Amino acid sequence: MKRTTSAKRLSAQLGIPAARGLEAVLKAQLIAAVCREADRQGLTHAQIAERSGLPRSAVTGIVSGSLQKVTIDRVLRLVEAVGLEAEIKLRRAA
Repeated sequence: MKRTTSAKRLSAQLGIPAARGLEAVLKAQLIAAVCREADRQGLTHAQIAERSGLPRSAVTGIVSGSLQKVTIDRVLRLVEAVGLEAEIKLRRAA
């Protein structure tokens, strides 16, 4: 069963600002997509590192779930390295 957590709910649960919760959810979704695509292509962390220009140790840490000090621009480099494009949709708040 797939569970999703909204940024608002995550922020409330962790007692952090909504923007930080949204950032964490975005990073997790992007990294999950990178992992799925890398698995589909049979890419190693070293290959992703070479394509992204990031150190292999950074790639390994990011795809292993370490989100501390991981910036969105680094995650987007991984997205591009596996041949994906990120698209962000905005909507009015309810």
